[in-house]
Amino acid sequence: METPDPVALTQALIQCPSVTPEEGGAIRLVAEALTPFGFECRRVDRGGIANLYAKWSGGDGPCFGFNGHTDVVPIGDRAAWSRGPFGGELVDGVIWGRGATDMKSGVAAFISAACRFVTATPPQGSVVLMITGDEEGDGVDGTRALLDWMDESGERVDHCLVGEPTSVSTLGDVMKIGRRGSMTANFTAKGKQGHTAYPHRARNPLPALVKLLDGFASAALDDGYPHFEPSTLALTTVDVGNPANNVIPGIARAQLNIRFNPTHTGAALTAWLKDAAARMSQETGVEIEMQSRISGEAFLTEPGSFTELVAKAVATSTGRQPQLTTGGGTSDARFMKAHCPVVEFGLVGDTMHQVDERVPANDVAALSTAYEAILTRYFQQA
Repeated sequence: METPDPVALTQALIQCPSVTPEEGGAIRLVAEALTPFGFECRRVDRGGIANLYAKWSGGDGPCFGFNGHTDVVPIGDRAAWSRGPFGGELVDGVIWGRGATDMKSGVAAFISAACRFVTATPPQGSVVLMITGDEEGDGVDGTRALLDWMDESGERVDHCLVGEPTSVSTLGDVMKIGRRGSMTANFTAKGKQGHTAYPHRARNPLPALVKLLDGFASAALDDGYPHFEPSTLALTTVDVGNPANNVIPGIARAQLNIRFNPTHTGAALTAWLKDAAARMSQETGVEIEMQSRISGEAFLTEPGSFTELVAKAVATSTGRQPQLTTGGGTSDARFMKAHCPVVEFGLVGDTMHQVDERVPANDVAALSTAYEAILTRYFQQA
């Protein structure tokens, strides 16, 4: 039986309109591709999100896991696309469509690699694919749901690779061994509306809010952390919704986002922001409320035998020694890291989330070869 071709499977997955939270046929297609090769496929749906846990078992031995997602972001302006966003066309060696880079190609590459590997050299151990439909959404009912089900069912993986795009200029130049944490804070400053000609009759919330925000923006959070750049704080919006030039607003709102390294925790940063807001309220008499959301904590998979194994396999298959980094946004690795050691390796992400998202077909095939090399080295060293 012929194993799935990663390029053709990428095309087929793109043709599934799986914009979060829609399954679009993508999870079903993944299960259909894996089942003939001995993978036991179980749907782990939750909250209207389709997820798949697929396991090939070769008896006692280590378990290697792959994590990825088949959901995609919206297409944006359809008229701006050069080719159909769900066409999956292969033109002049390039695959076009939403998810071509992020990350239906990664899913297809690992499926192809796993099927080839367990067919040609069945290992003493297990290979697991954890495929979610909620990575681009809130992330509540995707990988988290899979991990909750695994805990309840006694299922574990020993090491995991997340197939997000990580390469920067060419396939194999970068792999990620951690991620910064991310949190967003929203502030509402409540004063008293009034006429600009009679400011003594009003309480303008803006000076207090602006002073508070300036203190945040001027603060140096840290000087960095091993394998991490210094943490950053960015002001993203200040709004009063005031169209009149003779009205002192009664309410002002602002938002900021922090990307932080392991020097901090989300809870500690939240406490810092809240304490500063409380002090400003006491100083100015302007009530300032804060709400925050922590998208993920910073984490690091310490360089060691696992990261070295993956890096050597990537170097052998691509001819490039990958740099170990922690940059970028968040991914589902932030959930996997609590379960087992995790790294990320995947394609160049130049066109991810863009109009005309696309990927060279040769890169997809090369990525699949690299994933197979990782599996081979992993079980050889077990």
